[in-house]
Amino acid sequence: MIYTLTLNPAIDYYMIMENFQLGALNSLEEGYTLPGGKGINVSKVLKNFSVESVALGFIGGFTGDYIIKHLKEYQIENDFVTLNENTRINIKLKTKDSETEIAGISPKITVENIDELLKKFQQVKKEDIVILSGSVPSSVKATIYADIIKLLPKEVKIILDTRGVPFVEGLKANVYLTKPNNHELEEFFNRKLNNLDEIIEAGKELQKLGSENVLISLGKDGSILITKDEVYVGNAPQGKLISSVGAGDSMVAGIVYGIAQGNSLVEAYKYGIASGSSTAFSEGLTTIDGMKSLLNKIEIKKY
Repeated sequence: MIYTLTLNPAIDYYMIMENFQLGALNSLEEGYTLPGGKGINVSKVLKNFSVESVALGFIGGFTGDYIIKHLKEYQIENDFVTLNENTRINIKLKTKDSETEIAGISPKITVENIDELLKKFQQVKKEDIVILSGSVPSSVKATIYADIIKLLPKEVKIILDTRGVPFVEGLKANVYLTKPNNHELEEFFNRKLNNLDEIIEAGKELQKLGSENVLISLGKDGSILITKDEVYVGNAPQGKLISSVGAGDSMVAGIVYGIAQGNSLVEAYKYGIASGSSTAFSEGLTTIDGMKSLLNKIEIKKY
């Protein structure tokens, strides 16, 4: 089974307008809401690819009910811990020139809530895949991902997609794959990465810190996959960027899809590239047809 964890889900309110004027009355051209959260996005893309997963995390209040209803409509199995406070609402504002995000306030999570969540990972088996992704609420210890990893059988493929202290602590517990972008790598190592060689060297440093494999996204410049023995560079297929929201999560889902089909990580890499790109070229998360339409445009070379 595949498990996705979203500690800090949200309702994402998408607001689209030509221009935004600070301090003035602005009118939307389009507005809609969707359940947000990196793990939830991964589960949704996997469902689009006819791959089952279980969505785990914390949920609460009327906003939490909205997310659960959406997942049920999507026929995604979920086993969230219920909180007393409302799940947050995020704003994602898109104008003709930029994309702006405003993160809502996370609900308080108690020690009892955390204990309840940890117990759910007792069902994970050695052949399973666990995706730990997204931010950690301020009321949760930054070691939460590491704490979860230590509970799991060593054979479980763990994908870690977060940043800051939770990322550092998670690495220490050892993971199968991490997926930073080049800017997150610069933030992590507190230095400018000026070229491909420097980015690859930073990725190899992540391996030394506990990531067996490292997938680095470079936006329009493609991506890099660093395995134990080799370095691969993948292109970014041509297309019109519509929204980058969810592209990284789709890349993770594509990789997991490839592995679930019995492919090696290197073989699954092409599905990751195609999935991330397809979402970037779409109004929402990629469909399987959208992903497959880009496969013949993917080029992966040893570096």
